[in-house]
Amino acid sequence: MNFQEKISTLIEAKKDASVALSDAIWAVPELHFQEKKSMQYMKEALEKEGFQTEVGVAGLDTALVGTFGSGKPVIAFLGEYDALPGLSQKGGVTNHEPLENGGSGHGCGHNLLGTGAFAAAVAVKDYLEQHQQSATIRFYGCPAEENGSGKAYMAKAGLFDDVDIAISWHPGTFSTVMTCSSLANYAVTFKFTGKSAHAAAAPHLGRSALDAVELMNVGVNYLREHIIPEARVHYAITNSGGTSPNVVQPYAEVTYLVRAPKKQQVQEIYQRVENIAKGATLMTGTSLEIDFEGAASNLITNKTLYDVMYQQILEIGMPDYTIEDEQYAQAIFNTFSPEVQASSLVGLRKEDVKQLQGKVIADLIPGILPEFIMGGSTDVGDVSWNVPTVQCTTVCMALGTPLHTWQVVSQGVTPIAHKGMLQAAKIMACTAIELLDNPALIEEAKKEWQERLDGETYGSLIPKGKMPPKL
Repeated sequence: MNFQEKISTLIEAKKDASVALSDAIWAVPELHFQEKKSMQYMKEALEKEGFQTEVGVAGLDTALVGTFGSGKPVIAFLGEYDALPGLSQKGGVTNHEPLENGGSGHGCGHNLLGTGAFAAAVAVKDYLEQHQQSATIRFYGCPAEENGSGKAYMAKAGLFDDVDIAISWHPGTFSTVMTCSSLANYAVTFKFTGKSAHAAAAPHLGRSALDAVELMNVGVNYLREHIIPEARVHYAITNSGGTSPNVVQPYAEVTYLVRAPKKQQVQEIYQRVENIAKGATLMTGTSLEIDFEGAASNLITNKTLYDVMYQQILEIGMPDYTIEDEQYAQAIFNTFSPEVQASSLVGLRKEDVKQLQGKVIADLIPGILPEFIMGGSTDVGDVSWNVPTVQCTTVCMALGTPLHTWQVVSQGVTPIAHKGMLQAAKIMACTAIELLDNPALIEEAKKEWQERLDGETYGSLIPKGKMPPKL
């Protein structure tokens, strides 16, 4: 029996507990820095498996680290468990049916993500005990990936300084290794204060904060033509100042998210956005308060590691899917617009597209893709600036499923999702064992990591002294 078979056996033996943990976290969707129940579930599960736990690390109430073993190398598994607002949804159904109007839901599958990483850490621990090998295995419970960038705070606090390799994954629609970098980002809320007045009788006495928000948005819209095309600048008006048009709005707020391939580019674009906000105050006679919301660095890829991980994906193979799985996935696929359906295979190699035509579950392993920059951001990027990092994705949902949707929430407690989560756990655990058995690969990954940094050192985008709110 090779080590892939042994790891698979270990994970399958504890499958029911892993599925129960994932479903329990799914049932208590908690937003960024509020993941108290989810973190507690994870803490209890780690302690049951013999891990020493520490909570509240890096000053984050809902962050934790579970440790087993001692000495070098130190292998880290990154887990998440935060949910998204407005995505409450009944599980396992094929229609939009919120459990709570306006409630939260696991629209990015982080209930699966955290549990899969946990299951991988436990399997490696069990394997090392059986084979009397020594190493340090850590599980990092990372809050606020969606908004707030918990890992950025953890990296800034030095929690990854002694780690040799970091391993993670993300639920998706294909089972493959992630060869992509990500966009660095910076999130800030601009709070404008003006002066209320009767909008008809004495408008000249008022100073509209809403006018300031609108003028800022217009200014940033003009800015977009004059920044690099790879950058993204998003905004949401989070406080429009009230509901009465007969009152000059004295308060208004807008939150901006700036993204770009490099941290320096994000900082430069943000400064221009901030200057536009200041200009809006001059035009409207208002004042401005700026609140930092979160930031994440771009991801540093590592070919040495993703080649190792891809080989494990091939060795482990795909799960078996039942007729019921196929029927459910088809019903979910039918809820997508024609545009979404047509984009379900975008980015794959031509030969993979041909084999997946007409399917609703990607039941094959696509060929490894060239490196590229994905349009989104992740605080895994901050980890990757401190330690060589690798990630995979596995099939946890129907082909074409867009993230951050009710369809993801609904699928998050189904057999398809559970199979993908366990497949990811096996891939991550086997990647760790391959590296532990071949220390030269760890050194090669570290050498490549240094080359990719090209002399740059990690500098957090989080302002000095800034901590997330205590909730």
